[in-house]
Amino acid sequence: MKHSQLSDEQLIDFLKRDDKKAFEEIYHRYWYKLFGVAYHETGTKEEAEELVHDLFESLWLKREHLNIRFLSAYLVVAIKHLTTNYIKSQITNRKFQEYIIFHEIQQSFSTEEIVHFADLSKAVDEALKKLPEKTCEVFKMSRFENQSVKDIALRLDLSEKAVEYHITKSLKVLRENLKVYQSDN
Repeated sequence: MKHSQLSDEQLIDFLKRDDKKAFEEIYHRYWYKLFGVAYHETGTKEEAEELVHDLFESLWLKREHLNIRFLSAYLVVAIKHLTTNYIKSQITNRKFQEYIIFHEIQQSFSTEEIVHFADLSKAVDEALKKLPEKTCEVFKMSRFENQSVKDIALRLDLSEKAVEYHITKSLKVLRENLKVYQSDN
């Protein structure tokens, strides 16, 4: 009997016994579906492919200890878990980058520059005016109202990924428009 004719339960049994053909069949049977889930969550082909690769690598490495009743459900939940962790790590990384940027701006002020804080405030306002209305609204909710990405997404009926895009776009415009307020040291 060919592996392609085996049920998921049979494939799991063969996989536990180090059957590479069973692993390959599971891979071919579910790769595209898992890629679709990961791509929908991450929005990037490369990251989705890497997450699916990580899932199958983990499946192979843990094959002897698997206790899976419904392979399809197990794989979908696993890929969703991996993508959630990936997105959380990206958010943490972005927040760290934002901290560094704002910290650098803050550290670049000499005593004389502090007196000109109103100029910086005005420059921030002018930079925000250059943003599309939705992007500006998302940025203000995030930075001035301290709302989470999830809360903003719910309030504005956007995906969390779209909210993150707007915040990243805002920071890029601010960074470009506020360069004159940064020192070279």
